[in-house]
Amino acid sequence: MGSEETGGAVPPAQSIVVSSKNPVKLGAALDGFANMFSKDGSRFTVKGVSVASGVPEQPMTDDETLQGALNRVQNAREAEPEADYWVGIEGGVNPHRGSLESFAWVVVTDKTGRTGKARTAAFYLPEEVAKLVRDGMELGPADDLVFGRQNSKQKNGAVGLLTDDAVTRKDIYVQAVTMALIPFKNLNLTF
Repeated sequence: MGSEETGGAVPPAQSIVVSSKNPVKLGAALDGFANMFSKDGSRFTVKGVSVASGVPEQPMTDDETLQGALNRVQNAREAEPEADYWVGIEGGVNPHRGSLESFAWVVVTDKTGRTGKARTAAFYLPEEVAKLVRDGMELGPADDLVFGRQNSKQKNGAVGLLTDDAVTRKDIYVQAVTMALIPFKNLNLTF
């Protein structure tokens, strides 16, 4: 004679598509969403897709890096149109006063077209790595060569190698994903 209570129902998980199959980027996206929305009771699943960035393998400017992240989000959305969110993470370097700084851009969009963007913290590369990058090598392989590692871009990255993992590639990506979600947390504001 009573009605069923549905107040305790768990909402379905929302899907995030990341424009990469790199486990560091997948984990960073999931952690960034959890940072921003776990208090709301939101749950998320993450899936990676390999899509083109439309920029060189090693973006060499801030603008080129941002464009790569924007392109990746669009291409991921076309590849997986049924998702709730799409995330593009593009790492790049930028010449600055004779040195190369390393950073990444994160772009997030949703079904409504709302978009958030954030840039990671930046750090300077040692000249041994920077020279290889200037000569045309991608940062990950340059790090591997200089530090005697393999596939560091799918692990701790340049920042992890340089800080002895006090800060890892995932750490800086998580922070940027979280900041790129600011427009999604503040729906009453215009971004």
